[in-house]
Order: sequence, then structure tokens, then C-alpha cells
Amino acid sequence: MNKFIALIAIAITFAACSPKLKPNQVLLKTNKGDILVELYDETPKHRDNFKKLASEGFYDQLLFHRVINEFMIQGGDPESKNAFRGKELGNGGPGYTIDAEIDYPKYFHKKGALAAARMGDNVNPEKKSSGSQFYIVQGKVFNDDDFEKVEKRLKSMQKQSIFYQTLEVYKDTLMSLRQAGDQAAVMDLQMKINDIVEEKLANAPDVNIPENVKEVYRTVGGVPHLDGNYTVFGEVVKGFNVIDSIAAVKCDENDRPLQNIIIKKVITGN
Repeated sequence: MNKFIALIAIAITFAACSPKLKPNQVLLKTNKGDILVELYDETPKHRDNFKKLASEGFYDQLLFHRVINEFMIQGGDPESKNAFRGKELGNGGPGYTIDAEIDYPKYFHKKGALAAARMGDNVNPEKKSSGSQFYIVQGKVFNDDDFEKVEKRLKSMQKQSIFYQTLEVYKDTLMSLRQAGDQAAVMDLQMKINDIVEEKLANAPDVNIPENVKEVYRTVGGVPHLDGNYTVFGEVVKGFNVIDSIAAVKCDENDRPLQNIIIKKVITGN
């Protein structure tokens, strides 16, 4: 009887200590402290996937394997679990990708933004997200001179993205012509691709940063050059000090922390 009462007491204590989370909230418990995140309904594929993996224990005991101060902290690589020191990480995942759900400028890379990592445009022109890897923005505060440089960079990235999207359509034809040794046809097709890219670029959306977004970057900070290129699917509501603490750790040449930063457990709301 006393043993039964003791078990009840343990259960009551555990329940009292468990956080009461809202349905779209996720708590990342790390060895540096807790980070509470709110997921967006406007990115349902990423929201549901993150909650599913978390509820299955996928993220438990993984590392924040890539950390860059004044930029971001990245985790979610299953190969990071029990990874030996010095192992290069960042290539693991659950075996699938997620269609992009980019909703900029509504959601952008302010400090605390939760976003999905992905492969580059050269191999991923559709900007599909990793099935599990994510990053949380730390960033820094920007001024007007910084914004001018960022907008030039965004324009360059936009052109690059359009180029890879266009190349995807013609790459098989281009390869066939090269294999056939038809250099004249290759040159003609390359010129055609360049003309299409320039036309698309002329009609592309303006990359200038909206004033309301700039104001957040002036005060809260973030990483504006990533905007419009990666899916932001949530934001930190508590634990900004933990982000700063993780971002400040010493790392190796691959940006992996010298001392493991462990995601001990990820808890989801009902």
C-alpha cells in the first residue's frame, strides 16, 4: 500500500513539473537551458512535421551541431546523436524533404526565428526544407548602411535562384548537346537561358526590405539576408538568453561546438 502511495506521489510530482504548453508550442530542453517555441499555423507542413518528430523522440539527445555567433544555432541531424568529437555533421535527416512554405515578409529572420535548414539552390531550386534540421536565429542589430548592403546581396541571391530554377528546365537538353559535341547549340541554349533569367529578374518581386521589417532588425536584430529563401515556421517566445549562451560557445573549424550542446528532450503541446 505504501509503495502504491509512493508511486502516486511520484506521478503527481512529475505532472506538477511538466510544462503546460499550448497546442502549437514546443519546449526544447537543452543542457544550456530551456527554449520555448511557438509554431505557425501558416506553415502547416513544417508545423506538423516538427511536432510529429518531437513526439516520437526524434530530437532527443541530438546536438546543436552548427553554431555561429551573431548568426544562428542549428540542430536536428540524427547523426549527431552520440557523435564522436570532431565528426563533421549536418548531412543527416529522416529521408525526406518538405515543400517550401516561405511567407515573407510576414515571417522573417528576426532574432528567435525558427527556420528549416535546406540544401543550396544549385541542387535544390525549389528551396525544399530538410525533413528534420532546423536553426534558431540569433543574428545582430542592423543599421541603414547595413540594409543597403543586404539588399544588394538579396538581389544577387534572387538572380542566382532564378538562374538555377531556369537551368533545371533545360539541364537535360544542355547535357545532351554537350555529350553530342554540338558546341554551337550549347552556346545558343546558354544565351537563351541568360535571356530568360534577365526577363524573369526584371519581373521579379522587389527585394527591398519593408520598413516595418527594418525596424525589427534595427531593434531586435536578426539575419535579413536569409529572408525569402528559407521557410520560417515558428519563433522563440522564451529562452532568448539560452540562444545567446549557446551562440557564445567555442567551436571548431566546422562550427561544431567543442563542448556538446545537447537537446535533452523536446516536448510538444497537445
